[in-house]
Amino acid sequence: MTELTTLPNIGPKLAQLLQEAGIPDGETLRTLGCEQAVLRLATRHGREEVCLHKVTALEGAIQGIPKKELAPERKAELNLFYKGL
Repeated sequence: MTELTTLPNIGPKLAQLLQEAGIPDGETLRTLGCEQAVLRLATRHGREEVCLHKVTALEGAIQGIPKKELAPERKAELNLFYKGL
């Protein structure tokens, strides 16, 4: 079981929010994928708790890279998804 805070971009606060939304570890996060994890966060904590920064942080964590290294195409997809929340 991979602790969430050992993943890139995941600090203690985001890890706590994820755990409260039923995402206890890195494997669960990877299995769900970014969009489903974001939907869980929004459902549990409200849309106002989800920002584009968190969306890209989660995708970077899933890919194992800093969010600034996400491919521009993926950033654009996530931006569209975020705007549609």
